[in-house]
Amino acid sequence: KPISETLDLSAVSVFMNKNIIRSATTGTIEEIFVTPGALINRNQLLFTVKTREAMAVLNNQSGDTSLNFKGLIKIFSSKEGIISTISHQNGDFVQEGDELAVIAGQSSLVFILEVPFEFKSLIEKRSTCSLKLPDNSVITGVINGKLPEMNVQAQTISFLVKPVTSSRLPENLIAVASIIKNSKENATVLPKQAVLGNEALTEFWVMKLVNDSIAVKVLVKKGIETINEVEITDPVFNPSDRVILTGNYGLPDTASIIIMK
Repeated sequence: KPISETLDLSAVSVFMNKNIIRSATTGTIEEIFVTPGALINRNQLLFTVKTREAMAVLNNQSGDTSLNFKGLIKIFSSKEGIISTISHQNGDFVQEGDELAVIAGQSSLVFILEVPFEFKSLIEKRSTCSLKLPDNSVITGVINGKLPEMNVQAQTISFLVKPVTSSRLPENLIAVASIIKNSKENATVLPKQAVLGNEALTEFWVMKLVNDSIAVKVLVKKGIETINEVEITDPVFNPSDRVILTGNYGLPDTASIIIMK
């Protein structure tokens, strides 16, 4: 059967592009037209700000209704995306250039994959990996770049993995990225519990049945290992061969057995 050995590493989602919406004037926030998490389009109205001059005129009209001066400045979005944060509420006083909101570009979401330096060449040879999300769903990720600096403490390189999905994923989502280290399309595979080893893990064997009453110790060489399976590279087993899975630990060579049918 096919078998593959994978390297599992942690990856965290981030928005690479964030657009900060700033106040174009000094005044108070008159109205907010969006909420956090809202999906917005380009040139969509986000805020109206009443200028400081307009507030001064209105406060000094003394009942004179002949002046029709509103002084409202409209703030529009420059890009499409998701409202990540809103920094002020209605009635807040803001200075020119103050941050009003942050728009995260949904298309810019990537997973930052932290890779130990010794596995750098392995990742660079791969173009895709699988991403297992906390809800156990698995999506494909495309490895499309890396950041130029290493993490000083962990000595890891940050690779960028673009998720291939139509779902809207949030920021700071932790996934497990699985990268194939080695694989074979047609391997001889046994369940992991069938393979025993010495204390130094220098010698491995299985207890193979020669008939319905005798099991013999057969030395084996292991290849690719997964959580549940082991590739046997030597000797060559046949699909009809029988090996003991449970109760095999401590059995001597040429052990007498009884098959309970």
